[in-house]
Amino acid sequence: HAPRFGQAHQRALAVSIAFAVGFYDGFFGPGTGSILIFLFVALLGFDFLRASALAKSVNWASNAASVVLFVSQGSWIPLVALCMAVGNGLGGALGARTAIVQGARWIRWVFVGVVSLLIARLAWQTVMG
Repeated sequence: HAPRFGQAHQRALAVSIAFAVGFYDGFFGPGTGSILIFLFVALLGFDFLRASALAKSVNWASNAASVVLFVSQGSWIPLVALCMAVGNGLGGALGARTAIVQGARWIRWVFVGVVSLLIARLAWQTVMG
């Protein structure tokens, strides 16, 4: 990637992003992957392919921490967790293959499309109640 800042400044910015997005993910959660991709591209200078891969890694770590918390509290449903894990794995494998074959430009358009749909849905829900 093409860093936008010196290494020390980029590291400090990445730590700040990690804290802010981690707080958001723990408190609210939806759209965390899209937020990460946007921040990795806009602030840290990553291309969409690398940003998407990093966002998946960060999301995985966050989900793993959540699993540990919920299991330790006895607040989980094993069958639901297993189905989610299988779906996540299959989607990740298909998404990774598609991203490698199609490249960063394709990821950019998918990202813009998905975020646009999410914004439209939120706007509809806000207006229509």
